[in-house]
Amino acid sequence: MACRINFSLRCSSSDTPRFVPPSHPFKNPTLLPPFKPNTNNLIKLSFSTSRWLRSRRMGFVTVNSHMATEEKSISEDRTLVFVPPHPLIKHWISVLRNEQTPCSIFRNAMAELGRLLMYEASRDWLPTVTGEIQSPMAIASVEFIDPREPVAIVPILRAGLALAEHASSILPATKTYHLGVSRDEETLLPTVYLNKLPDKFPEGSRVFVVDPMLATGGTIVAALDLLKERGIDNKQIKVISALAAPPALQKLSERFPGLHVYTGIIDPTVNEKGFIIPGLGDAGDRSYGT
Repeated sequence: MACRINFSLRCSSSDTPRFVPPSHPFKNPTLLPPFKPNTNNLIKLSFSTSRWLRSRRMGFVTVNSHMATEEKSISEDRTLVFVPPHPLIKHWISVLRNEQTPCSIFRNAMAELGRLLMYEASRDWLPTVTGEIQSPMAIASVEFIDPREPVAIVPILRAGLALAEHASSILPATKTYHLGVSRDEETLLPTVYLNKLPDKFPEGSRVFVVDPMLATGGTIVAALDLLKERGIDNKQIKVISALAAPPALQKLSERFPGLHVYTGIIDPTVNEKGFIIPGLGDAGDRSYGT
C-alpha cells in the first residue's frame, strides 16, 4: 500500500535537523540555521510509503518538501508531527512490538512511553508563575508550573489509559476526561460509547489527547471533533500516540491545521483490517489481556 502524506515531520532534539514546509516551492529541501546539512541524518516530509523500509535502513526518510524561511508560519497553519529521537523511546517501542512481551510488561512499556512523549510535548507549553523563595542559603528566584491552569488529559479508551498512566506524575496539575471510542471491525468507522468531556472547556485550556494507535484516523478525528465542539482550538491540542501511520496523519493534516502530534514512531502502512504494519497488534487487548 503506497500513499502520499503532506504533513510536517520534526524531531524535538536540538541537535536534529528540522524541516518546515513551504510558502513557495524549492527544488531541494533547505535546513534552518544553525543546522548544517548531513546526508546521513536527513528527515524529510511527504514520503512514499513504498520506499519507507528501504529509506529507514539508510538512516533517513525520503521526502518531497517545500521549505519556508520562517518556522512561525509553518507552526500556525500546518500539522506538525514530532518523533523525538530518544533512545528510551526506541527501547519502549521495541518492547511493545515484541509479540512475546507479557501483558503486564506491555502495559508498563506503554506507560513509560507515554511519560516520555508527554514530557517532550509539554516543553515550552505549560503556563508558569515566577517569584522568590527562601532557600536554606539565600533568597532564590523560582519558576513553578501554574496550578490554576491544569492540563486536560483525554485518554481514548481502552489503551489510552495505559499510555496516559503517568500524566499526573510529570504534570503538576491535571484533569482527566475519559473518552471511549470503539471501531467497527468491518467498516472501520468509530462509535463514541463513553463521553466524559465537559460541555465547555475553560478559555485557553491545554489538552493532551492520548490515543496509542493512529492508524486509519477515524478514532482520533472523532475525538478532536468533540473537542472542537466544546471550544478547543487546534493549537490548544497535542496528540500523544505510540505509533502513527500515513492515513491517520494525512487526515489530521487536512482536518486540523496547526495541530501538534507526538509519536514514538511512524510505520509505513495500514492493512485492510485497519491495523498498523508492522505495528504492535491490538494495543487494548495486549494492555489488559482481553
